[in-house]
Amino acid sequence: MKRLMLFLISNVVLISLLSAQENIEKDVENPESISESIFNDESQKKLHFGGYGQIDYNQPFDKDFRQNGKLDVHRLILFAGYEFNSKTKFITEIEFEHVSEVFIEQAYLNYRLVDNMSVKGGLILIPMGIINEYHEPPSFNGVERPNVDNVIVPTTWREIGFGVDGRINVASLRYQLYLVNGFNGYDGAGTFKGSNGLRSGRQKGAESYISSPNVAVKIDFYGLSGLKLGLSGYFGKSQSILFDDLDKNDNVANATADSSVIGISMVGLDYRYSISGFQTRGQFIYSKFTNVEEYNAFTGSDLGESMLGYYAEISYDIFNNSSSIQNELTPFIRFEKYNTHNSVISGMTKNDAYNITELISGFAFKMDRGAAFKVDYRMYKDSEENKFNSMLNMGIGVWF
Repeated sequence: MKRLMLFLISNVVLISLLSAQENIEKDVENPESISESIFNDESQKKLHFGGYGQIDYNQPFDKDFRQNGKLDVHRLILFAGYEFNSKTKFITEIEFEHVSEVFIEQAYLNYRLVDNMSVKGGLILIPMGIINEYHEPPSFNGVERPNVDNVIVPTTWREIGFGVDGRINVASLRYQLYLVNGFNGYDGAGTFKGSNGLRSGRQKGAESYISSPNVAVKIDFYGLSGLKLGLSGYFGKSQSILFDDLDKNDNVANATADSSVIGISMVGLDYRYSISGFQTRGQFIYSKFTNVEEYNAFTGSDLGESMLGYYAEISYDIFNNSSSIQNELTPFIRFEKYNTHNSVISGMTKNDAYNITELISGFAFKMDRGAAFKVDYRMYKDSEENKFNSMLNMGIGVWF
């Protein structure tokens, strides 16, 4: 599959080189998320509102047992942005999940130092992969987000910190560099585990604490028409409450605290390419951990030593060449693979139930750029059972 990914990416680059006659500024100016689109030149107001939402129907199938379907107002996000002046903006998203859960998804102050360079501070999305930054439902195929962006990344991943965001237009590059608090790895119990990796350790800006800062960085290249390439990195250590009020001279307590954290190195590659109604995208995420043996022994967890996830997707807008039809009808197919036990420490047995393969196919019908009806059929299996299960998904997604 790695060869297939390399083949797809190499073909994308080749096609892009042949079609790179168009003006790249269109890619620079085209907003991809609500935080980019809400502040546009057409609006002269200082206070801006918007939002996005997702309502799902999920129906699993089992050859031996009947299964109830699930209906869910999965998420509803309300966006507010305020322009203090031409250089200073405040952006926030309030998220309601499953009707009853409330979160803050973003909340940061953005100050433009000079043209093409800004400083951010507050609750910031970690720039890893595609979906973690650009997750408005009409912007991706499939009713649910890819599971690589759920289990491996893990979306929606945001932490409190500060940093810079800018562009080098002569090189067709966008860069982001942030210093943030890390995952909560131990708060009286271990939060990391083999079934969902780092996901339970997200602090989400809710009374977060920090015992050591972490670094998040991403570089995007947009210099070829229709193509965007991304390289992401995240490096640091998890956080632990055992470092709070820790006597520096107590060797036993210090050794215990050290056993409650892991070192984290995560890298990601992603691409998006579109031309004449054809679109393809994909990403590769790899995470490597240190101090895992000590962490698992101390917490009783089954965290692996590394995690790996990737997918490749193709789609085509059937109505692309029709001048009389303004809607979009986009069938797609996606292959996805992720494994939270990609490698494990010596003496530990890999859990094959954590090695998942998925094949998803379906379509999206867009009444407008910000309103879509989606249907997909998901087939998935793990290496332990080695048989495919399936699920039918339907839903609506809006972005305004």
